[in-house]
Amino acid sequence: MKLTGPFLFILTTLMIDAIGVGIVFPIMPDLMDRVGSGSAAEGALWGGVMMSAYAAAMFVFGPVVGSLSDAYGRRPILIVALATLAIDYIIMAMAQTYWVLLMGRIIAGMAGATYITATAYISDITKPEERGAAFGMIGAAFGVGFVFGPALGGISSGWHVTAPFWIAAALSTLNMVFGFFVLPESLNEESRRSFSKRDLNPFASIVRAFLIPGLTIPLICIFVFEFANMVYPTLWAFWGREVFAWNSFTIGLTLSAYGILIAAVQAGLLPQMTKRLGDYRTLMFSSMAAVIALIGFGFSTAAWAVAIVIPIAALSDMAPPLLTAVAANKVADDQQGLVQGVIASLASVAAVVAPLVLTGVFERFVNNKGLYFPGAPFFIAAVLIIAIIPLILCLNPRRILRS
Repeated sequence: MKLTGPFLFILTTLMIDAIGVGIVFPIMPDLMDRVGSGSAAEGALWGGVMMSAYAAAMFVFGPVVGSLSDAYGRRPILIVALATLAIDYIIMAMAQTYWVLLMGRIIAGMAGATYITATAYISDITKPEERGAAFGMIGAAFGVGFVFGPALGGISSGWHVTAPFWIAAALSTLNMVFGFFVLPESLNEESRRSFSKRDLNPFASIVRAFLIPGLTIPLICIFVFEFANMVYPTLWAFWGREVFAWNSFTIGLTLSAYGILIAAVQAGLLPQMTKRLGDYRTLMFSSMAAVIALIGFGFSTAAWAVAIVIPIAALSDMAPPLLTAVAANKVADDQQGLVQGVIASLASVAAVVAPLVLTGVFERFVNNKGLYFPGAPFFIAAVLIIAIIPLILCLNPRRILRS
């Protein structure tokens, strides 16, 4: 599809989203010291609470924001969300207490409309057969953001611990102004639906989405992929240090390499594969790549093996945008916001639950009280992907037509 002004704005918005998340990672210990954490362990604990609060806010408000965009249009929700994020970053830059920081993260989670509404906007302006590639571009934008975010945060924190927040606020403000001038409304009046009290209940929205014919399987698959993929941000650093004795620089370097490969795969390879193989075959290919990569990491005992597996893992990241495209193609224009909001909520649930489960598994297998298998969380993630392969097979267009 053509890289128009609105599409460029959407990609820029999502890249800035990822930068805003990643820019905080390098300064988290110093930030916790600034607000009075007593030790590194205490700082890590409260930092984890902040991450969970962000994910919980996304879960609660994701479907609500998506439904608001179905009722009032994508453009005003996107502009308001960017303005909210800019104000939120300023609040966190000026915070002197932990509770103000925590409130800032909750507000940021509420303003997750930048992702939810942006993906709904993409659904509005693309043809069904183009959505897989378009959502792949979204993944690429996130990949670029996650590469530059930590680097920008680490460099700017040398000026001041709060400098990354001010930079993130400036980026959000500039993008809001850009969107104000180049972003037309994508949802016409005839395609909108009314906003009701039931849209305020995230659980009701999720149930309603699962009851839409044909939507249950892709939503289940999306949740499982999100859960399994949480093994990377949750355990990569701990696993790398435990198995290979990597330092922080090496851990950051491998993560950056992974992010660059994801961006290259989703922006370059995914559109070509869907054009030649179709969405379903590309989805099966990426699902197999996910299983191979997770098992490969689980049994890796040498750095050269990790170097071989990382590109395979990047290929697996084609699956979530393709599943998102499947879900988007199952509903009408006036339900795109609802579906994208529900997908964001499911991802938030995975972001809350998966770290608790996967870190517990990791601790169990490295505590010297039984079988030593630090790659166990990767193996469990692979088993989860294998478990949904029969569901993915049900998405075969030929099978659907025969039924």
